[in-house]
Amino acid sequence: MPLRLEDIKAPIAKEMEDFEPKFRASMKTRVLLLDKIMEYIVKRKGKQMRPMFVFLSAGMNGTINESTFRGASLIELLHTATLVHDDVVDDSNYRRGFFSVNALWKNKIAVLVGDFLLSRGLILSVENKDFHLLSIGTEAVKVMIEGELLQMGKARQLDITEEVYYEIIRQKTASLIASCCGMGASSVGADTAAVDRMKRFGELAGMAFQIKDDLFDYEDGDIGKPVGIDIKEKKLTLPLIHALSKASWLEKRKIIRIIKNESEKPKKVKEVIAFVKASGGIEYAHQVMKRFHQEALELLDAFPESQYKTSLIQLVQFTIERNK
Repeated sequence: MPLRLEDIKAPIAKEMEDFEPKFRASMKTRVLLLDKIMEYIVKRKGKQMRPMFVFLSAGMNGTINESTFRGASLIELLHTATLVHDDVVDDSNYRRGFFSVNALWKNKIAVLVGDFLLSRGLILSVENKDFHLLSIGTEAVKVMIEGELLQMGKARQLDITEEVYYEIIRQKTASLIASCCGMGASSVGADTAAVDRMKRFGELAGMAFQIKDDLFDYEDGDIGKPVGIDIKEKKLTLPLIHALSKASWLEKRKIIRIIKNESEKPKKVKEVIAFVKASGGIEYAHQVMKRFHQEALELLDAFPESQYKTSLIQLVQFTIERNK
């Protein structure tokens, strides 16, 4: 039977319920327009997996407290800020099936909203002297921005190797999940070794999560993301990188040419997808995803058994088994 988020959430159901009003309060402002936008952002929240990682990591390492709630709010504020800015950078009009902030209120307001969210996160931590949490959160934002710029620089040449791909997804996606887990542990007073172990666990789980996301580009799933969208956007992900590494010089040149010049044509996108499937790119990416998943789970062996640990294991399992 597939895992359900409601079941995974069980040990922290009360905390997740209490988190909602606390998070809303952290976004409150006296500016009417800003308040309206904040309300819109809160309404279209997703599965809230990041706060779940924070609370479960905290519960596994100690007793969940007010600092844990602030850590979860900080993560959501920082993450939401990066999404709002990303939509401006990508000129994207939709986010999870809803209009993006820039689509409804234009770029200038969206950039300022992103800045506001970042500053709210900083103020929340500074006012409560959560400097240990702030340090983890701001490091993640720095690394995410570096990853985005690394990907942009490489995308122009379409020469991303497997190693560079791992570095990009480590920085862009895994760093945030690493900070969720590190922040959760740190909020309950875990020692440096435990916090570092949790960060590494989150990083490996994040790597597996992103590879799963990239596989959706080649597999039909109820994800709200059309098949072949990464190819259209000229993004080289693991299935394609592996397939190109196995191809002859002539075949590689042909595929790169399609991606560079003809990625808008559905027929040509299907050709690239067929090439990846025939070259074993899908199977290879699945194997790598499972390897990261396994490495992440091994790191939890050091922690005693608890309902939080069980749910954390299930949450990672859920992220790589999801169909959207």
